[in-house]
Amino acid sequence: MAAQPKANPPTDGRTPPPRGLAGLWASVEPRVFVPSGLIILGFVLFAVIWQDTAAEGVEKVQAEIVGNLSWFYMAIVSLFVIFVLWVGLGRFGNIKLGKDHEKPEFSTGSWLAMLFAAGMGIGLVFWGVAEPMSFFHGPKPGVGEGEAERAEFAMVQTFLHWGIHPWAIYVVVGLAVAYAVHRKGRPVSIRWALEPLFGDKVKGLWGDVIDTIAVVGTVFGVATSLGLGVKQVASGMGFLNWVDDPSSKTLLVVLIAGITALATFSVVSGVGKGIKWLSNINMGLAGLLLLFVVIAGPTLFIFNGFVQDTGAYLQSVVSLSFDTGAASGEEGTSWVNGWTVFYWGWWISWAPFVGVFIARISRGRTVREFVCGVMLVPTLLTFFWFAALGGSGLDEARNGEQDFKDSEGAVSPDGALFQLLDTMPGGTFVAGMAILLIVLFFVTSSDSGSYVVDMLSSGGDPNPPVWSRVFWSVLEGAAAAALLLASGTGDASLNTLKTTAIIIAFPFSIVMIGMCAATLRAFYAERRAALEAQERERQDQLIDETVAAIEEGLEKGTLEKDPREAAKQAAGRATGRGSGSGADSGSDSGSDSGSGTPAGTGG
Repeated sequence: MAAQPKANPPTDGRTPPPRGLAGLWASVEPRVFVPSGLIILGFVLFAVIWQDTAAEGVEKVQAEIVGNLSWFYMAIVSLFVIFVLWVGLGRFGNIKLGKDHEKPEFSTGSWLAMLFAAGMGIGLVFWGVAEPMSFFHGPKPGVGEGEAERAEFAMVQTFLHWGIHPWAIYVVVGLAVAYAVHRKGRPVSIRWALEPLFGDKVKGLWGDVIDTIAVVGTVFGVATSLGLGVKQVASGMGFLNWVDDPSSKTLLVVLIAGITALATFSVVSGVGKGIKWLSNINMGLAGLLLLFVVIAGPTLFIFNGFVQDTGAYLQSVVSLSFDTGAASGEEGTSWVNGWTVFYWGWWISWAPFVGVFIARISRGRTVREFVCGVMLVPTLLTFFWFAALGGSGLDEARNGEQDFKDSEGAVSPDGALFQLLDTMPGGTFVAGMAILLIVLFFVTSSDSGSYVVDMLSSGGDPNPPVWSRVFWSVLEGAAAAALLLASGTGDASLNTLKTTAIIIAFPFSIVMIGMCAATLRAFYAERRAALEAQERERQDQLIDETVAAIEEGLEKGTLEKDPREAAKQAAGRATGRGSGSGADSGSDSGSDSGSGTPAGTGG
């Protein structure tokens, strides 16, 4: 029997909810919950018990996927950008993600703020300084050796990784889910986004497989971010001399356990008491950190760089989008695989999480509003974040005051932020605030991620049970610890996290291709239905006008006029264009239709 969406059990006494273990089991979708949990738990145990074998396995899979399919990631993400721009700016832009005349659930300001919050995470704090500095000291093969060339390349390449491409990935998922949930009334689940393509098959095995892929991808995507975040927390503790060995795996696992406990407390306390105020604190601390860097850093250089680098990004975004590094041989391809392909895989692994989130807050928006809002506003704010932190780092490096390299001569991703803060007045205090910010991002990412995963594994229930949210929160922390244990130290540890994101993203990228096809099929069907409805209404208006003209002729005794001429005059009055203009009536009648204007007929 097909798996059906779960709903909250009635409480009026007619159908008593199951008790005990049966009640717990009835609150989830077993065909998604069990295989997802077993896959993740199996990897965690394998990575903890057989660490060396797990590390070798990750490397082998990396060689196959990254080595042979990097071209696929580069092409598919660029095509996602083209797809969402075409859908958002084209004929489908007026389709409403909700009922025809439904107003947006949130004000535009609140909606945009939540979109920015979705993009502000551990990754921005981790890479804010480290990524531009890594590109400055180790640019892609073929980039000039001059400081100015390397500095501009560093910022433009960073903008590529954090610009419209990741948000296009999120739009593909978010748009498909928002249409299914708000327009068609389906449960909050990835499977229903593919209903236009697979029909009722999404209620059975196909739907279970799709949701399982989404759950596993989300857990490992969040776990990758948590691994990056805890490495930076440990580095910050070393910077403040709180610990002697910040690279100790024991320390990292202890930190993951402690912060996961905080996330679990947030889960139990509920959305209103936990995640909301933590998110508000997050945004406040991130804003204070950004403001501090802008004021204490090279303010004029930051604003000049922001404008210049944005222009350079717009000039080169198309060529960079398809650049696989092939022109520079194996060295160039390896560079692109280690950075750009990693990011595309990382964003795809996060797509179910962020996509479901932005879908839920976008009820009542049109497709055009959704695409433009999601892609443009967070992108510009993210650009300014990197212009401030990365630009300050570049200014320090070009002035010879700080090169952000570690003892091995490479940029330290974990410690670059703290090295920058150390050059500024009050940097030690702000470093402590940055550690708190990372911890809170860890907590909110784990809490929000476990909530989305729980919805997917509970058949789309928007109010999943607390016990399963706790389960997923703990499992995300365990997955992060397992990834770190299955890796080496330093760069090897980071590379394992990056590789895992790329591996996990591959199956979900296939799902996303299906989402694009399903969205197009649904939009074409809706537009066709709306045009047919408008044509029927136009014909009804023409008939009404013709009947009225005949009745008027009977009353005035002028019916001897040619009926065909009367019909022509009636058609002219119906369209407001005079006799013989009925062929253009669709342009006016559609504005008052109410039967399908959201279908994008304005295009």
